[in-house]
Amino acid sequence: MSRFNKLSQTIWHCQYHIVWTPKYRFRILEGAIGREVESCIRTFSEQQKCGIIELNVQKNHVHMLCMVPPKISISEYVGKIKGRTAIRVLNKYRHLKQRPYWGNHFWARGYCVDTVGLDSEMIQKYIKHQEDKERKTE
Repeated sequence: MSRFNKLSQTIWHCQYHIVWTPKYRFRILEGAIGREVESCIRTFSEQQKCGIIELNVQKNHVHMLCMVPPKISISEYVGKIKGRTAIRVLNKYRHLKQRPYWGNHFWARGYCVDTVGLDSEMIQKYIKHQEDKERKTE
């Protein structure tokens, strides 16, 4: 089996390591909110035909290793994921909107993205075990 995926005129293998945070990097992505964020990311990625290789929702940030087809720009993909999860979470957990510092924003404005070459396995392990490393340092 090839590591490449196919579109009608293209074969591709585009992996990205993406990291983003809640507004003000608040530590709120735990419990039910964290599970809802993870579920939304998986659902909205599937709708866009993007594959999630590894996903780790931590208290104050999200790490993701994913495959995005070349017909979708990475900024479009991240924008849709962040926008749609924010809408879903703020509608489901209305008490978050009542804090004066949230407004209608759930996520911080930016994100970090890196293309993945031959280091895919190393990055996947890093994402999977990062939470364990943070606990040890605390």
